[in-house]
Parts: sequence; C-alpha cells; structure tokens
Amino acid sequence: MKTLAIRFVANFADFLHHMRARWYLYAPVFAVWAFAYARVFIDPTPRLPVLFNWTPSLPYSVALVQYGPHTLRRGDYVVFAFAGEAQAAYPGLRGQPFFKIVRGMPGDALTVDGRIVAINGEVVGQAKTHAYDRRPLEPIAATVIPPGHYYVQGTSPDSFDSRYRASGLVRAEQVLGTVVPLF
Repeated sequence: MKTLAIRFVANFADFLHHMRARWYLYAPVFAVWAFAYARVFIDPTPRLPVLFNWTPSLPYSVALVQYGPHTLRRGDYVVFAFAGEAQAAYPGLRGQPFFKIVRGMPGDALTVDGRIVAINGEVVGQAKTHAYDRRPLEPIAATVIPPGHYYVQGTSPDSFDSRYRASGLVRAEQVLGTVVPLF
C-alpha cells in the first residue's frame, strides 16, 4: 500500500513538471474552465451580444442578443434568466439563460388535456412524464396567461420549457432580450 502511494506521488510530480514545462498548452484549458465555472456558480448572465446554443431545444446554434426591454410578440425568440419552481430541484439552473420562442401572450387561454398543452385551442406540445434524470415532470396547470407573463417553448420535444409546472410561465422581468438567430 505504501509503495502505491509513493508511486502515485511520483507520477503526480512528473505530471506537474510536464504541466509547468508546457504551461502554454494548459493555460487556455484552465481559462475556459474558469470562465465556465464563473458562469455556472457566480454570474450566469450572458454578457456578450452573441449567444451559442448547444442544446436541441432550438435549431439555431448562433444568435445575436438585443438586450434591454422589448415589446414581445408571439413568435419572437427570447433569452431569459431561469427562475421557475425547479430551482429547488435543479439549483444549478438559477439565473441560467434559456433561449426559447414566445408561443403564448398575456390573455391567451392555456389548456391542458392529460399531457397535451394548447394555447387558445391550438396544440403547442406534449409534456413528457419524466426528465432525463428520471424525476417526474408535471404539466403546467390550465390558466389564462396573466399580464406580464409569457408562455415560451423550444422546438424539441425534450426542451425544458413552459409545458412544465417546474419551469412555468416566464415573467417579463426575466427576459434579458430578444434574439436574432444567425444559423
């Protein structure tokens, strides 16, 4: 057991020497990790006018963000800071930027039949029963969308959006800006 510990320390010392000799290779990797951890744990708000989407929730990978208050319309693409009920179950989502399409406006009737969600009688999607981590997902409750709230949705059936009670409707103050998809 003692020789295993000595060998581990020697190998780790060799690795540190290798890293120090080739610091220029490791510095960019650590910088990217540092920025990623800062986004997740310190301030998740995107600061650049360019948004990179790596999820299947929308078919666009790169978009321009126009920050500030906007009059939203149905069909607008928005980026908003997450603040749903799911923060207790998924604390890492707090404040994370989500990129979705506005499907429902204040005054629209939101109905749910089983897991089928409709806005003003038009079916907009089906709520899944479980998330990827196998936690159960409840569909949003039927309601009339109140003033200052929006129903947002991604194009993927796996998108975590307003179809679910845990995500819910998006308040106007959560919207960071509108988005112009590039590709």
